Amino acid sequence: MKKVEVEVSDIALSGSSSGAYAMVLSEVEGNRKLPIVIGGAEAQAIAIEIEKMKASRPLTHDLLKSAFESFGIRVLEVVIYNMVEGIFYAKMLCVSEEKTEEIDCRPSDAVAIAYRFRCPIYCAESVMKMAGIGPEEMERVERAEAAAEAAVDDAEDAPDKERSIRDLKKELTQAIAREDYELASRLRDEIDSREKSNP
Repeated sequence: MKKVEVEVSDIALSGSSSGAYAMVLSEVEGNRKLPIVIGGAEAQAIAIEIEKMKASRPLTHDLLKSAFESFGIRVLEVVIYNMVEGIFYAKMLCVSEEKTEEIDCRPSDAVAIAYRFRCPIYCAESVMKMAGIGPEEMERVERAEAAAEAAVDDAEDAPDKERSIRDLKKELTQAIAREDYELASRLRDEIDSREKSNP
């Protein structure tokens, strides 16, 4: 399997669902990025380790690292090796004196463990080709998300009559394409409201 080394370049709140975060993995020697939606607890665990902060009590990934080290297990690398129907699959390559094992895990857990063991994070080239995006596309997605969120905020506070139903439908299509169903739902409600008031 051909793979590329990646690192976390950003963790931010995701507009796609409440409480979710977007973890952006960037190629170490390249300019493609791989965004993956992760949970809040995992985002916190990764951010704490990257920022070299210390939690008052051990987090789950700290506990796993301590347990591994107690039994002489090291994590050599983690790999995001597949994506099926929008779900990413990862594994950790672990080694002890007796044997080497690949352990299946979520990408968010794999990354949190990798930062604790200071081991490399890889992404299969096939996954990067399927789900990775270049810098121009990433910038375009970020602009579209910011514009869509601003549009929804405007619609919630005081609907902007300048934006046509056609514009809203275009934004709705973009939100669905990004799997931002929460935003899509709000845009759909705004479109329905306008169509009912202007039959």
